[in-house]
Amino acid sequence: MKDTMIQYFQWDLPADRSLYKKLGAQAAELARTGFNMVWMPPASKGAAGVNDVGYSPYDLYDLGEFYQKGTQSTKYGTRAQYLRAINALHKRKIRVIADVVLNHKMGADILEDAMASTVSQLDRNKIDQSLHPVKTWTGFTFPGRRDKYSSFHWTWRHFTGTDYDESNRQNELLLFEGKYWNDRVSHENGNYDFIMGCDVDFSNTEVIDELYRWGHWYVTQTQVDGFRLDAVKNIDSSFFKCWLEDMHKYGNHPDFAVGEFWSGNVWDVKHYLHDCGYCMKMMDVPLHYELQRASMSNGTYDIRKLFHDTLTNYDPHYAVAFVDNHDTQPHQSLESWVMDWFKTAAYASILLYKCECPCVFYGDYYGIPSADKHPVSCLKEMVWIRANLLSSNFIDLFDEDRQKACWMAYGEHPVIVIYTIADRKEKTFCEPNYAGQTIVDVMNPDHTETFGPDGTVHVSCMPGCASVYILKSDYSRLRREIKKDR
Repeated sequence: MKDTMIQYFQWDLPADRSLYKKLGAQAAELARTGFNMVWMPPASKGAAGVNDVGYSPYDLYDLGEFYQKGTQSTKYGTRAQYLRAINALHKRKIRVIADVVLNHKMGADILEDAMASTVSQLDRNKIDQSLHPVKTWTGFTFPGRRDKYSSFHWTWRHFTGTDYDESNRQNELLLFEGKYWNDRVSHENGNYDFIMGCDVDFSNTEVIDELYRWGHWYVTQTQVDGFRLDAVKNIDSSFFKCWLEDMHKYGNHPDFAVGEFWSGNVWDVKHYLHDCGYCMKMMDVPLHYELQRASMSNGTYDIRKLFHDTLTNYDPHYAVAFVDNHDTQPHQSLESWVMDWFKTAAYASILLYKCECPCVFYGDYYGIPSADKHPVSCLKEMVWIRANLLSSNFIDLFDEDRQKACWMAYGEHPVIVIYTIADRKEKTFCEPNYAGQTIVDVMNPDHTETFGPDGTVHVSCMPGCASVYILKSDYSRLRREIKKDR
């Protein structure tokens, strides 16, 4: 079975603590559709309590077990529900990918006195104000947990810097006394060690020891199969290789990791991949931006070159392709939504072509009611086709038309894809092995074509649309399987 992941959350989910229960109930359907990996949201208690999406981590040991930040449960459910959801997925042979946020902490319990310099936001190597007294929210004692699982308490000494001075009630970037921004990170804004909150100091041995202890506890408690690592561009690239190798010794021996290095420049992503020793895959952010550009080009984009400057092209084994995610959805910090009209074609590109590990976004699969976004047409069918029909032998059928994409997955169960970013397109080609066989356009089942006696066939797609053709017998099987869930 080919790897296919689903990111099982979006930013605007209601804070009704129901996601884990929903996921557990849908495990069988997800497996039957063709998913074999689920990326679950960050499980730890966040600074905003039940309203926290998970990227403002407060207590990594609180998976919805302790009454902290005004709630026992996280936004998605309790610790017990989290573990039950993981167990339900495992019973269906679905691997669980845990979202791990190690770069920063937020929602401190104690105000501390410290000395710090004020640093320019636009050039983190520039000091705007030299060392001076500050009051910072950097003391983490987790009173609701009462040292269960860990007695480690965080102070300002465990952080490189923070972004708020209580003494003057100003939001400003502070670099603590005796600290230096880590150089093994993105060099955006001079140095991108800091992103938000209290920036974890990956040069502090007490911090490193605690992150290893937490990791051992977490993988043993949860039995997760891998990690999605948040904001790696802000984290010391030398940390992960040894940490991931060590995590593999515990629990369910997690052997999958994918990092989020947010840059549209493929060489930035490749540089970090090299520096971390290729110990993880990377989200193919450059491909996401190419898909967005294609969708917004009004037909001027050369769709034949979609993958040229992407990680999927340069390092396909280390690329996780995606169309959109929680950060790119409307009204979020990295909003860069691939336009709705192009979504089906975009997913055909990552699910039915050469991407080794595509990821489907919850908001595209189920819709985003708060943004008036509906499920992407035929997305479920494409996931099923990938899992059950798609071979790894591709024949490119591109030609001089820069507005048309066309290819064929060749094998016992042929899959032919054609889509356009402009007007109606068509393609005629010959495959003698399929002579006399009828194919059905999954996007428009009333549209069928038959290979001629010599194997010649004519395929087409409507303006701004995609067509996916499979054998008539395979289409009947698809309908039987998909119907079970409707």
